[in-house]
Amino acid sequence: MTDSAFHFQTLHPDTILDALFEQGIRVDSGLTALNSYENRVYQFLDEDRRRYVVKFYRPARWNAQQIEEEHQFALELQANEVPLAAPLAIDGKTLFEHQGFLFALFPSLGGRQYETDNLDQMEQVGRYLGRIHQTGRGECFHHRPTIGIQEYLLEPRALFDATSLIPSGLKAAFLQSVDALIAEVTARWDLDYRALRLHGDCHPGNILWRDGPLFVDLDDSRNGPAVQDIWMLLNGDKASQRLQLETIIEAYEEFGSFNTDELKRIEPLRAMRMVWYLAWIMRRWDDPAFPGSFPWMKEEDFWRRQTATFNEQVRVLREPPLQLTPMY
Repeated sequence: MTDSAFHFQTLHPDTILDALFEQGIRVDSGLTALNSYENRVYQFLDEDRRRYVVKFYRPARWNAQQIEEEHQFALELQANEVPLAAPLAIDGKTLFEHQGFLFALFPSLGGRQYETDNLDQMEQVGRYLGRIHQTGRGECFHHRPTIGIQEYLLEPRALFDATSLIPSGLKAAFLQSVDALIAEVTARWDLDYRALRLHGDCHPGNILWRDGPLFVDLDDSRNGPAVQDIWMLLNGDKASQRLQLETIIEAYEEFGSFNTDELKRIEPLRAMRMVWYLAWIMRRWDDPAFPGSFPWMKEEDFWRRQTATFNEQVRVLREPPLQLTPMY
């Protein structure tokens, strides 16, 4: 069992209550676990019936400086009127420690699901992404990483080679598909762009709707190209994606220009996400929450499909990138 999995097994309700009590928070309800694989997140009411969320960070993933950079970015965004769940400060601090666990407190903010096929909602999201990136361009993170091939492709490739999760009879073909994907992305990945602080994981599940978008979960925030916060919002065929992209960028540019040359990075970023996500599950496999949630990882058919998916992404990478409709 990994250290982080072991530590989470020691995160008992009494530990959580003691950690909150140390910060002057008295829980007057049960602790309701919220859906989160990476961290441990709980909702509760205090003695004044105020609703909070407490997040205990996975040990050994981010250090205190990296988490504090995330918090500082969230507070900057909040000050610039971006609707998001920002950490609460107690005595000037947003990050706390108890028995080796780092944790933070947030207001509990509800909302309904963001509608991925609603262009009006997509327009508002694009407008706020423009604000997020306007703030993110102020400076880069100093302690958090920058999206790149080493973290997203090469380190996962080494993990795939060493794991016993991939059936031995299918591993050679799978690794061949990974190598082909790495070669295609590497040929198209350049560093000739202005990196900025990103949300980093801006998929529809991290956007709630409350008379407008509410952005949540900056846990994967890092430096990278602006298009990283846009491509995961696109869905459907190329014509649909082009319309969605035009909707987002037109609204985005109310707050800052978008370099359309970055569109060529959409499929490389998608490929990197595919590889990184699979490696993320493998790294967490010793956490008891993962085998039960991803049982197909032990099935041969999954690895055949994954090999085919990577090979298909190689084909997509060789096609012309998505472009906006020309204006005449």
